[in-house]
Formats: sequence, structure tokens, C-alpha cells
Amino acid sequence: MAITASQVKELRELSGAGMMDCKKALSNTDGDMDKAVEWLRENGLAKAIKKAGRIAAEGIVAVDVDADGKTASIVEVNSETDFVAKNEKFQAYVAEVAAQAKASNSTDIEAFLAEPWAADTSMTVDGKLKAMVAVIGENMNIRRFEKVTTDGLIVSYIHAGGKIGVLVEAGTDSSSDGVKECLRNVAMQVAALNPKYLSSDDVDVEYKEHEKEILLSQAKNDPKNASKPDEIIEKMIIGRLNKELKEVCLLEQEYVKAENKENVKTYVQNTAKAEGCQINIKRFVRFETGEGLEKKEEDFAAEVAAQMK
Repeated sequence: MAITASQVKELRELSGAGMMDCKKALSNTDGDMDKAVEWLRENGLAKAIKKAGRIAAEGIVAVDVDADGKTASIVEVNSETDFVAKNEKFQAYVAEVAAQAKASNSTDIEAFLAEPWAADTSMTVDGKLKAMVAVIGENMNIRRFEKVTTDGLIVSYIHAGGKIGVLVEAGTDSSSDGVKECLRNVAMQVAALNPKYLSSDDVDVEYKEHEKEILLSQAKNDPKNASKPDEIIEKMIIGRLNKELKEVCLLEQEYVKAENKENVKTYVQNTAKAEGCQINIKRFVRFETGEGLEKKEEDFAAEVAAQMK
């Protein structure tokens, strides 16, 4: 029988399931609303929806880089608990998501979730996610992904078992062990110091002007500067701004493994000279699990009491 849009809408409101899942449920039950709800439950989709209200702020970041270092992906998949994040089945699934992202042409998460799941094209990426929620028993969420391609070289770094993941792309004509080690060290720097920009040239004018206004207010409110002329205060502000930019711009940060306080840019240049090639850091991507997400505060005693009722 033909399934109408109003039926799909009604089932979606009843179950909270996705539109395509609702349409499939109705098609498989000849439009019977009650049976369609049961079909969703039997297929784990209603269970997944029930868990969707829970906060998923744990999880891991995973990367997938081609052997030639030309194509790579990075994904963050969230779970409710760190316990599940350490589960081998969950980790294997996240690795599959990273592989899917590396092969994908999608540019946003909605399109990515609607793609056929590569390992089983009878379902979508979203369908596989819901199936995994049903199996693992926790709410899960593919929060974000990014795909990077290059004519140069991409190197990855994973910190603390997936708490932080980094991709670094460089323009280079070499893939020697020395170049790879250099880029891995840069990726470790990104993981450790969390720069916001590649270099000060990438910082927009509005940000710089905003920071200058703040620094100007600080300087003028400091009694020590009361007798200083404006030109001196201006120089002070420029100096402080440059110091700030060195902290948030990767290439201008002090290289953490250096003994002579060289910055990252100098370290990369010295490596290029030693390897007899060009190395130009083009971009980096850094994902940290759960950043920006509100984590649920658990009251263990209350949880046990609730379960005993």
C-alpha cells in the first residue's frame, strides 16, 4: 500500500525515529501504526531513540590516513561513559566511521549520516549508528568529521587513547622518515598546546583590534602607566599583543622539544634543510573529545537507589 507523508509524520512524532526509518517501518507493516512502532522497537531503532536524550560527552577521536599520506580523515564519536569509550567493539566501530569519512565526499554531518554505510549498503551511516546504540546500550553520536587531501604529506597523532586527535598537512616533495618525524612532532605540539591559528598572518584583523582594545583598557587602568605618553603605551600594547599571538599561533609557538627556545617555524625549516627538501606547514586539524559539550554530573548513590526501586 502507498504510505502517505502524514502517516510518516505521525509515526515520527510517536516514536522520535528518523523519517526514512518511519517510512520503512510503515512499508513493512502495511501502514499499521501500532505494528510500525513495534517494528521500530524490534529493529533497535526505538531503543536508540529512547536513549537519545542522554548526554553523550565521552567517546574517542580516531584518524585514518592513506599509506601514501595523501588522504586522511579525523572523526569524533561520542558515548555516554568513558567505560564504553574503552570498549573494543566501540573502538572498532569508530575506526570504521573514520574509514567511511576518508572515502566520503560529504561536506556536512547531515549528508554524511545519509550516506550508504560502506560495509553494508542496505543501511545508512545513521542506520548503522542506531544499530550500534542498540547493541552497546548507550546513546552515541557521530559529532563531527573532517577529510583532508593534499599533494604533499599528511601525518596524524592520537593522544591518550583517543582523547585528542590531530592531522597536520604539509606541502613537501619528500616523505622521508625525517620529514614524517618532524610533522609528527608538530602534531604533538598541536595536541599539547592547542593553537588556534597556523600563524599570525591567519589571525583576522577584527580579533587583533579587539585584543588591542582590551590591552589598551588594561594599560590605561594601571596606575603605573598614568604618567606614560600614548606612544609608549601603544608600543607596550603591540608588544603584549605579539606575545599573545605567539601563544595561539602554531608556527610562532616555542617548540616544546627544543633546547634552544626555537619556535616551530624554525624547527620545521631546520628539518627541511637537514632533509634537503621543502616543508611548508599548510594546516592542522585538532579534535578533542567532548570539547564544548556539557558533561552530566552523576550522583552515584542516587543512581544506585533509583535502580533498586
